[in-house]
Amino acid sequence: MTGDGVQVRSTVGGARTGPWSQLALIALTQVLALAVWFSASAVLPVLRRDWELGTAGGVGLTVAVQLGFVVGALVSATTGLADRVRPERLLATGAGAAAACTLGVAVLADGPLLGVALRFLTGMGLALVYPIGMKLMASWFGARGRGLALGVLVGALTLGSLLPQLLVGVLGDSWRTVLVAAAASGAGAALLALGLLRAGPHLSVGSRPRAAQAFDGFRSARPRLVNLAYLGHMWELYALWTWAAVWITASRDVHDPALPAARIALLALVAFGICGAAGCVLAGWLAGRWGRAPVATVAVSTSGVCCLLSPWAWSWPTAVLAVFVCVWGASVIADSAMFSTLLSEVSDRRWVGTALTVQTATGFLLTTVTISALPYLADLVTWRWTLVLLAAGPVVSVAALARFRALDRGPRAAAG
Repeated sequence: MTGDGVQVRSTVGGARTGPWSQLALIALTQVLALAVWFSASAVLPVLRRDWELGTAGGVGLTVAVQLGFVVGALVSATTGLADRVRPERLLATGAGAAAACTLGVAVLADGPLLGVALRFLTGMGLALVYPIGMKLMASWFGARGRGLALGVLVGALTLGSLLPQLLVGVLGDSWRTVLVAAAASGAGAALLALGLLRAGPHLSVGSRPRAAQAFDGFRSARPRLVNLAYLGHMWELYALWTWAAVWITASRDVHDPALPAARIALLALVAFGICGAAGCVLAGWLAGRWGRAPVATVAVSTSGVCCLLSPWAWSWPTAVLAVFVCVWGASVIADSAMFSTLLSEVSDRRWVGTALTVQTATGFLLTTVTISALPYLADLVTWRWTLVLLAAGPVVSVAALARFRALDRGPRAAAG
């Protein structure tokens, strides 16, 4: 067994498995499970018509899953669930529950009341998917291999979150069909987790839970700075993912009105899905050579500059705009893995699962602010200027990372 986990092997269902094969399975599980996340957002234009939704109704459907995720994550963290139950079982339970709720929206919901309630429960189920996937990954990799591995995992998050855009492109505007397909994807993730995922040799299981333990990440200086940088990242990320296609559409309606809507959807998928996943893997690889905090600083600085340039990019030719949003899509998510890895290294090992869950929960709580605010801000200043608001997050992240690196000169957590 090596420090980066490369020589570790175990047996699953009679077959030998190791860290990289488990990482591939964890990543595939994440892609399939997270297809339900933005499933309602992907069909929101049709739901607006069928359910006669206004701005508030559309925002409610989008934000409900974020709030459900926060509640589910905090329950998991304050009870110590993430550190007391086998992670593959938790992940399967969460994926199955989220899939069932998504199917419920497709089959049972005829309006926003039940739809919002089921989306909230979907978010609670997803709280047992992504954070637990991070813990499973960490159980297979030591410090040397963890940055690249978590980059792969966040890349899977990116692809899974934007998979509904592909479903819409393939299945058309039948929102019930799209949601059923997303639910089937989530159910497949649950079966995969139960059948093939296993925890690795670095797994630490907490003992008796204490609610106060959940907030240790905001008491100690190094975890607090990592969490602050992560919050700045989340201020930008999910609002951009949610409204980028709307921003591009509004831009092209003025400057390239002949551009088909399908090409705009494809551009959003390529920029924030494929380029985003590639950015995660590249950042994870670079972090092992340059250090996690420096790589995170470059990524978040790049996305912050994109926020500031967005009003001018609005009027650029479509080909140039496409390059711009691909750079933005790659940089906006690339730093996410760095924050999770850094926190896992500076937190009490007994409570890594809880620390990661609380980090994620607080980040997603913050996302509800920007996701909700942007459409209302667009009504005041138009979409051209709206995304500048997101630059505040990267500014906070850069400042927190600079302070973290000043405190952490020399130790391995900052140097990678």
